[in-house]
Amino acid sequence: MTPAKVKPRISPELLNQIDIRVGTIESVSDVSNSEKLVALRVNFGDHKRTVLAAMKRKRANPREIEGKQALFVVNLPPRKMAGVMSEAMLFDIGYADGVTPVLAAPESRVPNGTRAG
Repeated sequence: MTPAKVKPRISPELLNQIDIRVGTIESVSDVSNSEKLVALRVNFGDHKRTVLAAMKRKRANPREIEGKQALFVVNLPPRKMAGVMSEAMLFDIGYADGVTPVLAAPESRVPNGTRAG
């Protein structure tokens, strides 16, 4: 696979506006109105959120990520998909390039809610 071209440059100020946090995926459940989406229940330390992720077809068992920490973009507006509200975005690796996605995750456990960047 050849890596995709690098996107246009952005300012450090724009990058600083993106809030990426570590959360622990407590549960993964099916979104019945969707062929692609699962609902992750994610613990961010001081609160929990539902995050939809298009991994139903990408993993044989989406529940295998329960208990794992991952990175999430937490300051996007909530978005309703397949009748379910998603309150953040999973920050994964590979999906945009057609590679089987993997979690973007800290190398060792850190407190939920820890900021990236």
